[in-house]
Parts: sequence; C-alpha cells; structure tokens
Amino acid sequence: MFKNTFKTTILLAALGGLIVGVATLLGGGSSSAVMLGLVMALVMVGGSYWFSDTLALKSAKARIITETDHPEFYGMVRDLSHRAGLPMPRVAVSEADQPNAFATGRGPNNAVVCATTGLLSSMTRDEVEGVMAHELMHVKHRDILIGSVAAAVATAISSIAQMAMFASMFGGGRDDEDRPNPLAILMVSMLAPMAAGLIQMAISRSREYEADRGAAELLGNGESLARALEKIEQLATRSPMQVAPAQAQAYIHNPLAGMPSRGMNMSKLFSTHPATQERVRRLREMQF
Repeated sequence: MFKNTFKTTILLAALGGLIVGVATLLGGGSSSAVMLGLVMALVMVGGSYWFSDTLALKSAKARIITETDHPEFYGMVRDLSHRAGLPMPRVAVSEADQPNAFATGRGPNNAVVCATTGLLSSMTRDEVEGVMAHELMHVKHRDILIGSVAAAVATAISSIAQMAMFASMFGGGRDDEDRPNPLAILMVSMLAPMAAGLIQMAISRSREYEADRGAAELLGNGESLARALEKIEQLATRSPMQVAPAQAQAYIHNPLAGMPSRGMNMSKLFSTHPATQERVRRLREMQF
C-alpha cells in the first residue's frame, strides 16, 4: 500500500504541475499566470478532497438510499463491509440502464459505493456481490480519493485548454506582441488533455487489478466477479452513460463505452481501464 501511495503521490504531483505549466505557457510566462496556475491546482485538489463524493454522485445522477429502499442490496453491502473490516459506507443507486458501479469519498469513514439500476437488474446476486466487493476494495486500498483528485485536476486541465483555444480565436483583447503564439495555444489545447488522460491511466490501471484481486480474496473465488465483468463488457456498449469523461476512471467498467465518436474520441482518451479479457483471465487463474 505504501508503494502504491508513493507512486500515486508522484503522479498526482505531475497532474498539478501540468496545470501550472499549461497556465504559465498560455499566460506568456508571466508571474501572474504562474500564480493563477498554482491557485487553480490548489483549488482543484482541495475541492476534490472535500467534495469528491458530491461531484461523483452528481455526475452519475445518483441518490443515496436507505435499507428500506433496497433491503437486499443494502444488506449485501453491509455484510461485505463487515467481512472486509470496513465501516459501513453510504450506499447509492444511479438510474442508468448500463450495468456499472463505482466508489468515491475521502476515505473509509466517508465512502460511498454506488451501483446502477442496470447492474442490479441484469446480474445475479453472486455477480452483484463480486462487483461490490471490488468497489469496497477501492475503499480499503484508499484508491477513491486518489482517483477523485486525479479526475478533478484532469477536468481543470481540459477546461484551461478549452478556454485558451477560445481566447486565441477571439483575440482576448491583448496586443499582438503580448499575446502567446496561436500555434502554441492550439498545440497545448490538444496535448494537455491527452497528457492528463495518460496520467490518469497510469494511476487507474494498476488499481483495478489490485481491487479485482482483493475482491476475489474477500469472496474466496474470482469467478463471480469474472462473470460479472464479462456480462458488463457485453451490455455496456448498448447503453453508454452520460458522465464527465474525467469521472470515467471511477467505474468498474468504462461508462463511455459505446459513445459515438465526434472528433476526438473521449472514451479512448480517458480509457483508464485495463482490458476486460485480461482482468477475467487473472481472476480465473487465482488459487484459493
């Protein structure tokens, strides 16, 4: 866990540094641009720390439920949390047809686990249990804050790049000699979101394998999660979810799968999930 946390700290620092670098370049290297980048990086990291669960639930159009709303599902999460040695998280449901799930929050004492109605209706009890065990492992490994901060900073980088592109198109009211090179702005506008996506990918992929392994250990087998992943892979593209691309890394399967490509394919740009076939293979090779 220490090794993963250290590696992720370095990667998150790279995201913050990327924000400062983009702001500095687009501001012509002025000290005010550097300060603006620093402020934006601090605000985005700090805001994502305190409001990561709210942002994720809003993006998924999810609502917190009680045991009365979904007694079987709520009871399953409570049982899995107890077996994993975790505090009972808040439980949420997203009204989406796509079978999917995610976990969010600042840590085990502030966690939220969420499943879509598509997951609850299309999976067997064992398969839902496998998926939720995976999400609880993200909570146990303290992955949820890392992913939330990375998503928030990546969103900020994309927003800066888009604003810069529009500013360069409309002149921004500055003298030509003071204005940054329009070609440089165009290149930054295109490459900065890609760099943010690559850093998110590096953060997320190893975490998915670790959560799969932890879920299999908790349940005593990897078969239920393997079957669930295979079903999700088949069904997800039929009902793509409307979520912010930077939030996609939080889900057990890329929720943007199946989205039509318009210009730059955002589902591929933020593809932070390892191949389902590889995840299934690893799960079925585990011995208990």
